[in-house]
Amino acid sequence: MIQKKKKHTGLIVFIVIIVLLACMAAVSFFAVPRRSPERPVKFFSQEYLAVLSVNGVIQDENKTYNQDWLLDTIGRLKNDRKNLGVFLFIDSPGGSVYEADEVYLALRDYARSGKELRAYLGPLAASGGYYIACAAEHIDANRNTLTGSIGVIGSQSVDLTRLLDTYGIRVTTITAGKNKNMLNFNNPLTAEQRAIMQSIADECYEQFVSIVADARHLSVTQVKTLGDGRIYTASQAKSAALIDGIDGFDESLEKFKTTLLPHTKSGTLEIVHYTYTPRSSLSDFFAAMTGAAKNNAYSPIPKAALEKLAPAGVKYPAYLYMP
Repeated sequence: MIQKKKKHTGLIVFIVIIVLLACMAAVSFFAVPRRSPERPVKFFSQEYLAVLSVNGVIQDENKTYNQDWLLDTIGRLKNDRKNLGVFLFIDSPGGSVYEADEVYLALRDYARSGKELRAYLGPLAASGGYYIACAAEHIDANRNTLTGSIGVIGSQSVDLTRLLDTYGIRVTTITAGKNKNMLNFNNPLTAEQRAIMQSIADECYEQFVSIVADARHLSVTQVKTLGDGRIYTASQAKSAALIDGIDGFDESLEKFKTTLLPHTKSGTLEIVHYTYTPRSSLSDFFAAMTGAAKNNAYSPIPKAALEKLAPAGVKYPAYLYMP
């Protein structure tokens, strides 16, 4: 009887802990809007320099990146008279053409408002990451930075028709329009479809090249020679005029601050950091618990191996570095 009572008590304690954790997650979820920018609580009474971080794949939203948050933050900084400049920190392999160009245009709009914009490249600032850096008048990088990858992934096609035939599987997609089913796994890519997707990639590439040429004061021919999709070390990028300097983060930030100090009224300039942090939700909590349970379950094929078997699935034009 005593043993049963202990088991019963332990179960109750476990349930209580789960309920408390769930309540805490729910409070954090409903207390603050998930897509609202991370705004500092205090009111800025003096001028400040904003350090704006861009982390992860540039797309609508993921665990480290949020397009709405980033665009909203850039707009707020532009309209804040106390803000004198933005120090853009980039650690990104790039991402969607659409989102990358939106950020680039928002940053150019910020710079045209008369405020200073500099970019600093972190561990990886490739493809779309470098694309948005070109909005800045000055680009510094860490000596171990990898950057460049000036190019476009138009799309990705995986043809599984022969595999399906081997196993006697028939997949039929009903469409209207001869090219409506292109890029689907049950449709071999035709020469016409390849030309269609190549034309899209080429147009995006020309846009990328023109932006780099304008930002770095290079000719289109020079950029096309450099922009064959390869990545560059910081020293290689500097030799190719893709960046301006190689420095540590703190050193580069301090130099930028020094250039802005003469434009302040008080002679002082505060540094304020802006980094996207997703809010935890109740669904995230239970998803984590479920994931942990699944990972602990027996599987004859490791999860990592299964993930490698799956195609990357790029369905849209992307300024993306894929090592």
